[in-house]
Amino acid sequence: MPFCLDDAVDRYLVHLKIERNLARATLGAYGQDLRRAVAFLHERAPVVDDVTTELLVALLLDTGDTLSLRSQARLLVVLRGFFRFLRREGLLAADPTEGVDLPHLSHKLPQALSLAEVEALLAAPDEETQRGLRDAAMLETLYATGLRVSELVSLKVGDVNLESGAVLAFGKRKKQRLVPLGEVARRRIERYLRTARPALVAKAKSRDGALFVTRLGFAMTRQGFWKLLRGYAGKAGIRKRFSPHTLRHSFATHLLEGGADLRAVQAMLGHTDIATTQIYTNIGHKHVREAYRKHHPRA
Repeated sequence: MPFCLDDAVDRYLVHLKIERNLARATLGAYGQDLRRAVAFLHERAPVVDDVTTELLVALLLDTGDTLSLRSQARLLVVLRGFFRFLRREGLLAADPTEGVDLPHLSHKLPQALSLAEVEALLAAPDEETQRGLRDAAMLETLYATGLRVSELVSLKVGDVNLESGAVLAFGKRKKQRLVPLGEVARRRIERYLRTARPALVAKAKSRDGALFVTRLGFAMTRQGFWKLLRGYAGKAGIRKRFSPHTLRHSFATHLLEGGADLRAVQAMLGHTDIATTQIYTNIGHKHVREAYRKHHPRA
């Protein structure tokens, strides 16, 4: 049953007061920060499961005009404690603060790969092996669609229409959206389904129709995918900070830099509120400014 943000905050403050025995002033500061966050998140994510990394980045951007970087850092620390508490209590499946780092606050932009880095990452799997074919298909699908990692590993074979080139994704609270797949990703999935997946699922005693499976034939997990992704990032020579959301950020950034409509990107990412998608327009503007400075004779 969905747990609303207001109730979650009340429960956390009681925990801090009774079990952590925080001083009254500290408890008041925590409460003020959490109420500030809830005021921003309430219409966009009324229940705790709706809160995403992108929404938290948007929240921190929203406080940029009223809070110093130190105050923003304190707010993030409070939010981390809050969401970790919810995870321990079994009220939240994943901690959305894991994708937000304090050093990035000064940049106020999500991390994205360059086109060259994406090409190197996508070329990293060894497609002469069954697992390499699977991994190549997963990476291509993630970059081609901008899916969340949880959405990627939840895909069933029937969720992918190779003829039309589209993926049916299930986002927060099972909300469905249809996302274009792209020709390269379509070909890699087709090859994986034809030559690798049958051999992998043959090893499993039970089958649930998962599109991407482990070497034992069971559905790929978020943790398993993150582990292999880190390996490929290292193989591709990517030295910048890397997270499971990096390809999603790169997908949105490269689309907007290429002139894609913001509403279309919002629909593909599955954002309920366009304010969440707008954080990527800052990256697009940065790209334009850099191009101007590099090429304009009077820059």
